[in-house]
Amino acid sequence: MVDFQCKRRYDWEDFLEIMRLLRAPGGCPWDAEQTHGSIRRNFLEETCEVLDALDRDDPEGMCEELGDVLLQVAFHTQIETERGRFTMDDVVDGVSKKLVYRHPHVFGDVQVADSGEVLSNWEVLKRKEKGQASTADAVEAVPHTLPALWRAEKIAGKAAKAGFRWDSALGALGKLEEEAQELREAVEAGGPKDAPHGVQEELGDLLFIAASLAWMNGVDPEEALHLACDKFCGRFRRVEAQGPLEGCTEAELVARWKAAKEEHPS
Repeated sequence: MVDFQCKRRYDWEDFLEIMRLLRAPGGCPWDAEQTHGSIRRNFLEETCEVLDALDRDDPEGMCEELGDVLLQVAFHTQIETERGRFTMDDVVDGVSKKLVYRHPHVFGDVQVADSGEVLSNWEVLKRKEKGQASTADAVEAVPHTLPALWRAEKIAGKAAKAGFRWDSALGALGKLEEEAQELREAVEAGGPKDAPHGVQEELGDLLFIAASLAWMNGVDPEEALHLACDKFCGRFRRVEAQGPLEGCTEAELVARWKAAKEEHPS
């Protein structure tokens, strides 16, 4: 048993000490075996659970799930502390310095008119801080680990702010139609999906333009797709309620879908 005093209520230092003890000799074998890679997915899953609690406006859930995300931060930091590369103090110091640096209108003498100007200044300071000499540097720095639609939206947005954009959403719609035609041609060709100009490439191009359209219209592409999924699920349930699907012709399935759509348009 480790040397630790249980309490009715713990503070920040207690939390860090608990994390240290779990990884230390005599602590938890499972915790001691973990690496950045082995718990990598946990970080994403815990973050998604926070988002779910936020969407439900569940304060108890938020408190618990934010704690789980904080645990992931502490876990990865403890691994690095053991390696002697950085500590939680370094993490806190780094993010504090970043906040002060990127808010010169609060901690300095810069004047801003509104939140839009704040965001513009933030991007300029971020690029300077990270040594990004061009928009291409900033575009390539968008994390590959983001959900693909979010990554596409951020890339399109950064390029657009630099002047690489359509004059209107209608122009982007024209490009979307062009990509849809190229996807149709790839499907009709029936070649390997990963061949040059195959279905995979052309579908990716279409999705990228769709994400660009989302950015141009101030729409979160992930949220839009989730709403579409929810709508599909509701309509599919009504389609299935009309009888077994096996053996139905395409025309019959289309007719059922139209009926479900007319019954509940949204």
